[in-house]
Amino acid sequence: MSPDIRSVNFKKQRGMGLPMALFIITILAMIIAAITDLEESSGVGFSLGVNSTRAFYAAESGAQVAMAEIFPTSGIGGGSCTSVTASHTFNQLGFNNCKADIVCTSVTVDSIDYYTLTSTGSCGSGLDRAARVIDVRARQ
Repeated sequence: MSPDIRSVNFKKQRGMGLPMALFIITILAMIIAAITDLEESSGVGFSLGVNSTRAFYAAESGAQVAMAEIFPTSGIGGGSCTSVTASHTFNQLGFNNCKADIVCTSVTVDSIDYYTLTSTGSCGSGLDRAARVIDVRARQ
């Protein structure tokens, strides 16, 4: 049996609609804020990962250029650390805003020259800057 609608006193009833709606809106706003923050962190991490990979290849390319300067393909004599260019700025596609700084040291043991090349590649600027270091050792 259903109660008679005429006997219900509506003045004594209190609704929960408004507090519940405010609670749900607050929870949804907090979830949206958390998702936005997570998305921003993901974008920054991706950008740093790309620049880190580019810096690695810039360092590797700088080391290869230095090796070509020490060991010329002409076969006429060998170079030395003085023939190594200290810095290379890359303008090729994918290496924009990248450079490699090379430090060369040599040691002679029993008339054999041993070279150590330290190439530091860096890409990006400001908070997006990434740098990688590669050591290459060779002997003549």
